[in-house]
Amino acid sequence: MVNRQKILIVDDDNNIAELVSLYLIKECFETKIVNDGESALDAFDSYAPDLVLLDLMLPGIDGYQVCREIRSKSQVPVIMISAKGEVFDKVLGLELGADDYMEKPFDTKELVARVKAVLRRTKQTAPVVVTTGDRCVAYPDLTINLTNYSVVYNGENVEMPPKELELLYFLASTPNHVFTREHLLDKIWGYEYVGGTRTVDVHIKRLREKIKDHEMWKISTIWSVGYKFETKCAPLSKADE
Repeated sequence: MVNRQKILIVDDDNNIAELVSLYLIKECFETKIVNDGESALDAFDSYAPDLVLLDLMLPGIDGYQVCREIRSKSQVPVIMISAKGEVFDKVLGLELGADDYMEKPFDTKELVARVKAVLRRTKQTAPVVVTTGDRCVAYPDLTINLTNYSVVYNGENVEMPPKELELLYFLASTPNHVFTREHLLDKIWGYEYVGGTRTVDVHIKRLREKIKDHEMWKISTIWSVGYKFETKCAPLSKADE
């Protein structure tokens, strides 16, 4: 028996939620409906959905905060649905990590089509499988192996000095987390290192020359703070070091 993909529907208007659920069930999805933000976060953990349909105007915790909470721990696709049609609202939703945004009232068939498209796109960009046991992290078109100190980018080996590779591995193994230059300096070079934080900037510059931004990931600068490995897809779990 094929497992059906699970959709969590979060909307305080139960009539809309039930209608959306009906169309999704007809397309062989499994659904769960909740009507407020707190229940949405509880259901996300217990139900483990493959995609979340998230209304913004919710009682208690609003949809924006729900999206923030989900993105802090998961890359499960989120489609926002809202009566708010201003450009600002759409941009904010997408910047918080939503994969798509639909304005109410919407055509239910179009919503189902977008659900399928987002799930299909997410599946196509799933991380590459890597042998367990290696200290290795992988994303589409990028594999960093700290066991044998190798980097494969777009199918080709990339030569890197040890500190460059260790820095890339450290950032990529903790995606979407901002690290200060001081933290990176201590972690990669050690607290006794006498060089300044400029060392980190130089190594990041060299990494960017060798590893260009990808549509699913990139090394981002957080001005006046530090750096992060920004990604739209979850990495393969790495072995404990």
